Amino acid sequence: MKKNLLGLSTILTTLFIAATAFAQEAEVGPDQWSARGLVGFAAAIGIGIAAFGGSLGQGRAASSALDGIARNPNAADKMFTPMILGLALIESLVIYSFVISILIVLWVTG
Repeated sequence: MKKNLLGLSTILTTLFIAATAFAQEAEVGPDQWSARGLVGFAAAIGIGIAAFGGSLGQGRAASSALDGIARNPNAADKMFTPMILGLALIESLVIYSFVISILIVLWVTG
């Protein structure tokens, strides 16, 4: 329960703090301000969801690999490389979502 509460508070804190990173200093019209603000909020939500999904996937992959190694220690060498490759691919999806969110924000604001 404590871990779930800590994880939820971390996610919410990240989402609320990330919104200030997209604050505008230049004056814009009321319709543009709402569109830009929503795009910044959507980018923050997208990054948060991608990071949550990536960490969940990495945790499950590592857990499965460690369960397999615990059941058959001789197979540790055969499981290590595919596990690392899978973790790298999961992490690359999180990085792609980060890049896409940044590009969308730059496209709308620029």
